[in-house]
Amino acid sequence: MALGGGTYLVQNKVLPGSYINFISVAKASATLSDRGFATMPLELDWGVDGEVFEVTNADFQKDSMKIFGYDYTHEKLKGLRDLFLNVQTLFAYRLNTGVKATNTFATAKCSGIRGNDLKVIIQKNVDDDTKFDVSLMLGNVKVDSQTVASAANLVDNDFVTWKKEATLAVTVGTALASGTNGTVEAAAHQTYLDKIEAYTFNVLGVVTTEDTIKQLYANFTKRMRDEVGAKFQVVLHGKPADYEGVINVKNSVTNDGWSAASLVYWVTGLEASCAVNKSCLNRKYDGEFNINVDYTQAQLIKAIKDGEFTLHKVGSDVRVLSDINSMVTVSDTKGDVFKDNQTIRVIDQIANDIATLFNTKYLGTVPNDASGRISLWADIVKHHEQLQEIRAIENFSDKDVTVDQGDTKKAVLVSDKVTVVNAMAQLYMTVKIA
Repeated sequence: MALGGGTYLVQNKVLPGSYINFISVAKASATLSDRGFATMPLELDWGVDGEVFEVTNADFQKDSMKIFGYDYTHEKLKGLRDLFLNVQTLFAYRLNTGVKATNTFATAKCSGIRGNDLKVIIQKNVDDDTKFDVSLMLGNVKVDSQTVASAANLVDNDFVTWKKEATLAVTVGTALASGTNGTVEAAAHQTYLDKIEAYTFNVLGVVTTEDTIKQLYANFTKRMRDEVGAKFQVVLHGKPADYEGVINVKNSVTNDGWSAASLVYWVTGLEASCAVNKSCLNRKYDGEFNINVDYTQAQLIKAIKDGEFTLHKVGSDVRVLSDINSMVTVSDTKGDVFKDNQTIRVIDQIANDIATLFNTKYLGTVPNDASGRISLWADIVKHHEQLQEIRAIENFSDKDVTVDQGDTKKAVLVSDKVTVVNAMAQLYMTVKIA
């Protein structure tokens, strides 16, 4: 008699034998997700139009010319350099769509005034006078060089689309012209917000002094946090929103040609990259802007009470006074602890991680029975124990988490309690002298 074998769904086999199921281990695990992801809408002289595009820290350092039209050290990238001092990944969006520069031989890949700095140089090839050496300059930098017999043979690059029907002729330099930046309309901000909903990030930053635009972003953040469940904060300049999801930057930038709100670049990167068990309290400003920090002690005290994220002078350094958000009004459900951004980082980490865990591992897969709920409970406990190990929370016990069946057969009800650890902020000391 042959032995039974194969796979099984239920334990109802009759023949003796080995019935073995091979299954993949679930990909989701109760681990802490990374931070360091930010998003910003930007006004640019060059860049992708109409789409969110990802820029890593390494991309910015190596390919800033291709992405933003300027080399890494250029004055026009000062704000982005401040941002990338800390942030790891930026989901950028260009707000202004203008006109592409063009000439007889090529059309710029991107719209904007930076395209007017492109120049085509054509020379006869010294080894073969039937061919041409075609070079493309961006400012004083050669960004492309090809040797071809005709324009039809030119290969498009990161900066231009060649006009394949053009007739090549020797020129010491034919500049592209008529590129414009375009103006930023309020509708562009709404388009960006519609597109960025699909992305996951820690902090959104907006460099603007317009109250209507700031209110748009504050409303968007509140809706996404409270109704959609997307946990992130927004950094705005001079926006007393009285909400834990809005970080209200007090200091203004005084550099000519830059928005007073330009400190938003640095604060966005700082907050997005700050670890869940860390605080931005007392962090030294290491950016490139000149910042107004001329405040009295009384004004600094008022800034904290008013929920203003403030930098102040400490000796020769400029440092973060307190890592707070704009919340000033407390309630029975949201006490003083919610004013601290370290608290918000912890609760956002929990919300995002547990949602990802449930949606990936449990949703539509694990039965809502006692065993399934115990498994979910164990994963949540494991996650919180990791937070406790890195000192983001304290005094946690597995008894602080319960997982029960909800009001329907498909629902689970989780009750959870954590105590957030905050960084030291004040020292009170009594010294007895004998």
